[in-house]
Amino acid sequence: MTLCGVKVSIVCMTIWIPEIDKETKGPLYRNLADSIERDIYAGTLRPGHRLPTHRELADELGMNVSTVTRGYREAESRGLISGTVGRGTFVASDAVTSTPMVSSEPYSPGMIEMGLINPLVFMDPDLNQGLKRLARRRDPGVFMNYSDPRGLPEHRAVGALWAARYGFDARAEDVIVCSGAQHALTCCLSGLFRSGDWIATDHLIYPGMKTLAALLGVRLVPIEMDSEGMVAESLDMACRRNDIKGLYLVPGVQNPTTTTMSGARRDEIAGVAAKHGLIIIEDDAYDLTGPAMQLPVTVRNPENSVFIAGVSKAMAPGLRVAFMIVPKKFRRPLSEAVLSTIWMTPPLNVELVSMWIKDGTADRVVAAKRAEAEKRFRIAGTILEDYPFAGLPTGFFIWLTLSEPWTGATFEAKAREVGINLFSAEKFTVGGAVAPPAVRLSLCHTEALADLKKGLTLIREILANTHLDSVPIV
Repeated sequence: MTLCGVKVSIVCMTIWIPEIDKETKGPLYRNLADSIERDIYAGTLRPGHRLPTHRELADELGMNVSTVTRGYREAESRGLISGTVGRGTFVASDAVTSTPMVSSEPYSPGMIEMGLINPLVFMDPDLNQGLKRLARRRDPGVFMNYSDPRGLPEHRAVGALWAARYGFDARAEDVIVCSGAQHALTCCLSGLFRSGDWIATDHLIYPGMKTLAALLGVRLVPIEMDSEGMVAESLDMACRRNDIKGLYLVPGVQNPTTTTMSGARRDEIAGVAAKHGLIIIEDDAYDLTGPAMQLPVTVRNPENSVFIAGVSKAMAPGLRVAFMIVPKKFRRPLSEAVLSTIWMTPPLNVELVSMWIKDGTADRVVAAKRAEAEKRFRIAGTILEDYPFAGLPTGFFIWLTLSEPWTGATFEAKAREVGINLFSAEKFTVGGAVAPPAVRLSLCHTEALADLKKGLTLIREILANTHLDSVPIV
């Protein structure tokens, strides 16, 4: 048709109507959720597909609106769909993608691991020397007893020292010791939120946060990103549409995109969070790998924020230690969350980490890892020079943009065929947000540079040949 002299094409979308057998045993809402799941795995519903409104589907099926609402809620709890006020309900981008980061498959014989970020652990401090030093203490038995769930006073003081590297002027009483950043996130979500609460996040985030939120019934709202990370205007709009309680941020070396927020953007995000009373959870796991650090968003809104100062990406991930910087009003619920989950972080582990922080070993290890990461980044830049990717020169991973016909999922599958494990954008995509054609490549898991070069070369060959044979299109 022609409108005002301009030719306009009209595309008519057929509304999706599930096949529901009302005679089937079991509640109708569960049958609806089962139908959504079947159609997703059959390919009838694809990631990003917009579903009918609750009222539209109820009218088409002759159901109560409340039944459709329960069915959608059941499908959302299975990770199949995502809905937010003002946007609608969509098939989740990772509905048919395995989200967990760890499985037995990456360790198959001969597989080059470029998915998991094992942070150059071969450069970690010498554990034998650390244990010998511990054994020479007069009272090593103190680490074998129950202790304060927040951590021993001396360990919390070291946590404040570690937080100073991120720009905090923290005191020991501000610190709670956790068993790694994932445990800290668990404590935040279980101690400060309730099932059904909404938390805003980047539309691409660390998958461990996605699985944790699903486990605890917390709903994630994807927020638009640009070259600096989360867009403040989009966050503000989402808060106007939804009753959002919290905000999860990785503003420094964002995982997986490697974007870093400027100081001005952090001011804007902190302003929106303060305006809507959001509880901020800030997790700058990779910030120490960057060349220059900005003050955390948490510093701009300290009374309603929790900062997770992890240690694992700097050294000794197997010891599972992280320090939370916590305002006074959150100390009790977060201490109780530690007590309810593991009682306390093992003091022996924390003592080893504390010893290395105090004597300067930790800083030397971080500096050495940055130098090694820079060498690996140069190798990646040489081998993939014809293909667009983002990353920090001293970072542990890069974000590789793909061209048609690839999606992240098809590229991940093809890479596995040639012996490489990597992670597609679909693993990081939140809810109904659209997964970009991209993959994250770890540069730091394998110790041998020859293996890294081999993996990058194989990736270049896939990009150059663009063969999709035998690769399932998702």
